Amino acid sequence: MAKKVTTAEDKLRSLYALQVIDSKIDKIRIIRGELPLEVQDLEDEIEGLRTRVAKVQEEIDDIDQQISDRRNKIAESKDLIKKYEEQQNNVRNNREYDSLSKEIEFQGLEIQLCEKKIKEHNAQKVHKQEVIDGAKEKLEGREGDLEAKKSELDEIIAETKMEEEILVQKSDAMKKKIEERLVTAYDRIRGASKNGLAVVPIEREASAGSFIKIPPQKQIDVAARKKIIVDEHSGRILVDMELAEEEREKMDKLVAKEMKKIAK
Repeated sequence: MAKKVTTAEDKLRSLYALQVIDSKIDKIRIIRGELPLEVQDLEDEIEGLRTRVAKVQEEIDDIDQQISDRRNKIAESKDLIKKYEEQQNNVRNNREYDSLSKEIEFQGLEIQLCEKKIKEHNAQKVHKQEVIDGAKEKLEGREGDLEAKKSELDEIIAETKMEEEILVQKSDAMKKKIEERLVTAYDRIRGASKNGLAVVPIEREASAGSFIKIPPQKQIDVAARKKIIVDEHSGRILVDMELAEEEREKMDKLVAKEMKKIAK
């Protein structure tokens, strides 16, 4: 079982060491966290482009079918015109001749209408093919981007997985050394902070990241390390810069040593 810390200074050192470790974990997850979102966005966009290409291709196929139907209709009309012209040679009176003439004229109009529609359909095909070509070009570019992002993500995961596992173990071990009420307070402060900082050193007479000066007497009290002091403005636990630098250097060396050990 991990030995519990006892003095106020030990508690402050342990809390700041915990903060250093957790901040390292945060950094790894932030770097990695952005890439999966970028990969997901690219995958969604690619899926959308593929769906669009398929939809427009269906529309082109439908137009081709309509063109085919129109051409079949033209062939039928031409056959009818030929048939009616042959029948005109064998009519018995003018009324039959005129009736066949009207049929020939009607089929001629049908042919003209079909030819007009075919021209319109071909123009639609050209436009839709341009849409497909543009989407395919964009798709090709996005697929290249996706491959690069996935490769980058895989590389980062491979590089950071080992370090993250070590850090998580160190974080858990450090929490076991600190009394539960302090860990609870630490987690609460950290959870309420945008950058995950619960324990910060005093920089330029203010808590790190804040511009509100800390009263001189409180700075002295923090430097004395006799009790745990919370900044009334930021709500964070304060430590002096010397302690912070010592613990940060200690944690950096510890993690580097563990990484080196595993890498062998």
